Amino acid sequence: MQQLQRNKYLENSVQTATPAQLLIMLYDGAIRFCKQAIAAIKQNNYEEAHINLTKTQDIISEFVITLDRNSSIAESLLRLYEYFNFRLIEANIQKKAESAEEVLGYLIELKETWMQAVKAGQSGNAKLG
Repeated sequence: MQQLQRNKYLENSVQTATPAQLLIMLYDGAIRFCKQAIAAIKQNNYEEAHINLTKTQDIISEFVITLDRNSSIAESLLRLYEYFNFRLIEANIQKKAESAEEVLGYLIELKETWMQAVKAGQSGNAKLG
């Protein structure tokens, strides 16, 4: 029952979120799955590591798909996301956490950057409105 309520809450959160909030939620998921993959690799639980590395890659692929190609930073972000996927595949094949730890660091930095951009946009809108 509790899981059902949690799923309903999550579904409602996603349906009512702004695009910026959805982006932050996706970063949260990618960070969570990447951390779980790193922990699993360190515990030699390679099946769990594979599952979580794949989930992280799926989210990064979503970033690629939804990237606004007309944006001035689109090309740089695209190259960065491709690099992330390369490093995650490397972590999955070699069963070494270092590659995933590097990606995790970048994901955390990017999430913080997007959060600052959202805040700046909100304060800019408040001044205009």
